Amino acid sequence: MNIDRLVFALAGTFILISVSLSQLHSIYWLGFTAFIGLNMLQAAFTGFCPLAKILKAIGRPVGSAFK
Repeated sequence: MNIDRLVFALAGTFILISVSLSQLHSIYWLGFTAFIGLNMLQAAFTGFCPLAKILKAIGRPVGSAFK
């Protein structure tokens, strides 16, 4: 799986987990959901994604979005 797909998969997983935790534990988990959403929005405009940099550093194959 390349970096592009891993970023989408991990972001989706973190969003689902944080929304679930906001319902089960505390509403403040929605702050984590907002952080992920803002990070995805800025990555769409700037092309910089911290998770993509980490995945590239550990040797995952690069996709077309985060070259």
